[in-house]
Amino acid sequence: MDAAEKRVHAFVRVKPTADFAQDIIKFGPDKKSIDIYIKKDARKGVVNNRQTDWSFRLDGVLHNISQELAYEMVAQKLVADALIGYNGTIMCYGQTGAGKTYTMTGATAEYKHRGIIPRAIQQVFKAAAHSVDPFFTVRISYLEIYNETLCDLLSTTTSNGTSDTQMAVVDCPQGVYVKGLSIHSVSNEEDALNLLFEGETNRVIAEHALNRNSSRSHCIFTIYIESRFRVFSNIKCINSKINLIDLAGSERLSKTGSEGQVLKEATYINKSLSFLEQIVVALADPKREHIPFRQSKLTHVLKDSLGGNCNTVLVANICGEAVHVEETSTGA
Repeated sequence: MDAAEKRVHAFVRVKPTADFAQDIIKFGPDKKSIDIYIKKDARKGVVNNRQTDWSFRLDGVLHNISQELAYEMVAQKLVADALIGYNGTIMCYGQTGAGKTYTMTGATAEYKHRGIIPRAIQQVFKAAAHSVDPFFTVRISYLEIYNETLCDLLSTTTSNGTSDTQMAVVDCPQGVYVKGLSIHSVSNEEDALNLLFEGETNRVIAEHALNRNSSRSHCIFTIYIESRFRVFSNIKCINSKINLIDLAGSERLSKTGSEGQVLKEATYINKSLSFLEQIVVALADPKREHIPFRQSKLTHVLKDSLGGNCNTVLVANICGEAVHVEETSTGA
């Protein structure tokens, strides 16, 4: 793959709403740009230098489209590349309640509403079924980062809910791995989906003003692929992994009404998302020599999954109502 193909791809997905702010949010005719305009607040006085308009160039705007089409645009090629040895990372981020978990995991009520993770699992096992390679293995892990603490969503827990193993992010010559994280072999799509649903039931959620079931943690669902095949008299081995990441919602504390434990969680969430933003900006700067991956557990875990020889896709989930337009401009 050439350098142009290896750059970070960015998409915006707009949550469906009957109150879409069409006078404030405009999409380009090619559905690859978005412009946002906010009127100046007269109450702030005549001298008001606050930014009122933003323009973003993207790889695609996902507005009023199905889960199937969203997957085809965002994930299908990345998963196909992973099957031939290229690591891939997809991250959904944005304001809480904007549809990140729906995009990544989907809704269980209807099959057509399943999200990126179950569709990626399906694509991997379809490829395995058609492979002439007798040695094709798939493994799964599900990591949660809650208040800067690593949690294994698929581990056997003790009665008080704490993990048996102390977990830590470890650097090694082969890359980064999480010590103590369980990795499970799966032989078919159903087994992999069962692990996904088991992990989902263990996620930390809370209720606040913007979302009754707000994810309070970053979750990384990883599919590890290993295949071996014969090239003449030699055996060639390919290893790759796909990180599918549902980031906790960014939020303005004044809007969510957070207090107590939920306020503490929000502070950790916003801080780690800020560090992630710094990493993405640093990776885009060719003159930057040092990338501060160790600023947070999230960025450290993703050290070998962002930039370099890894396919990376960012999906900014936004709300289209006028009341949320400030978060929309920062999310995009």
